[in-house]
Amino acid sequence: MSLRNYSIIFLLALGFNAHAQQQSNIITLQQCLDTAIKNNLTVQQSAITAERARIGYVQAKDNLIPTVSGGISRELSTGRAINPVTNTYINQAVTSDNYGLSGGVTVFNGLALQNAIKQASLAYQSGKMAYQAAKDIVTVTVITSYLQVLDAEAILNQTKSQLSVAKEGADRVEILEKEGANKLASDVYDQRGLLQASNVNVVTAQNSRSSAMLNLFQVMNISYKRDAELQPLNAEDLRGDKDVLPDQVYQTALEQLADVKAATLMRQSAEKEVKYYKGLLFPSLALGYGINTNYTNSNPISYTNQFKNNYGTYAQLGLNIPIFTNHFKKNQVSLAKLDLLNYQYVEENTKITLRQNVEQAYYNMMAAYNKYQALDEESKAYSESFRISKIRYEAGVLTSVDYITSKNNMDAANLNLISARYDYFIYSKVLDYYQGKLSF
Repeated sequence: MSLRNYSIIFLLALGFNAHAQQQSNIITLQQCLDTAIKNNLTVQQSAITAERARIGYVQAKDNLIPTVSGGISRELSTGRAINPVTNTYINQAVTSDNYGLSGGVTVFNGLALQNAIKQASLAYQSGKMAYQAAKDIVTVTVITSYLQVLDAEAILNQTKSQLSVAKEGADRVEILEKEGANKLASDVYDQRGLLQASNVNVVTAQNSRSSAMLNLFQVMNISYKRDAELQPLNAEDLRGDKDVLPDQVYQTALEQLADVKAATLMRQSAEKEVKYYKGLLFPSLALGYGINTNYTNSNPISYTNQFKNNYGTYAQLGLNIPIFTNHFKKNQVSLAKLDLLNYQYVEENTKITLRQNVEQAYYNMMAAYNKYQALDEESKAYSESFRISKIRYEAGVLTSVDYITSKNNMDAANLNLISARYDYFIYSKVLDYYQGKLSF
């Protein structure tokens, strides 16, 4: 293989490697969501709480299962003792072995166990909803942060475009100055000032983009990568539903939002907890049973025969009537009622907060949309004004001051339009979250 072919292969390999590195630096929205949810400690704590509730639910069901336990003991007696076989006193060492199995089951206890199962089941469902709510909050935060980065990047690109136009104008004036064709000497300095102002705008936009990217990485709880790039989204497609009303969004949120479901289920769980403690005030009926046998060396009968001959069983039915328990059980009922009242307030406050947030998000969206519409018209007007001003300036019938004023108006309108577009997009996503249809 010739040296030329080796060189071509080497250059191609470098190109592929650079492309692969560039691709590896591109982060998608889904990757951001997965990373943030995985690393968020609040989400992890919610998962632990849900798992604890699941274990509590399993245990509540298992409490209905009869209990069984076994025991083995060996006893050694020396000196004067009673012979367990003849029931007479003897003066020798006696060894005895005892074996037994026993168990019990609650027959009735005021339906306390059944209500405990219902209470634990609802608490488990609430835990799962709280876990989902924690993930939803992280999702909204990530999407908002992601869009803020894209907003900053769009503004950065716009300022770079404005800088390019300013550079063209400055270069043109410099050429005219050298040729002695400038009418005013101040034109050169005006264009230089415009160029430097455009440079400052680019630097400011770069800083804003870096700050927004840093915030996104902090939301994901990972180290900041300066060379990271985000996969762009179609922010031009403004998918907000302007026809939907706050009441409609609120009613949908009541049915869809995990946070509300978690509060409702926790209140229902507290209701069952009250019934559980009330059940403990009733008499309880329990069945006990067991088998046992024993062996002693004071009996000349063999070990095996003693094991068989001494075998016995028993069964007992016990009724426990709580007469006075230092008001402990009554106080437990009172505390459970207070817990229920607290969870009722939590549920109501969750709904009130939800309504307020929905109304605020809706009016933020509409304000952003109206601002976007107005700025769109403003941008078109200033763009046309600058087009005319540029023609007149190049024809020598417009001063550099008027030209710069016209360009600044157009640049400001374009930057404001970008921000308004993304503001509208962000608020639309917040409303989508409340309606349970958050997606890209």
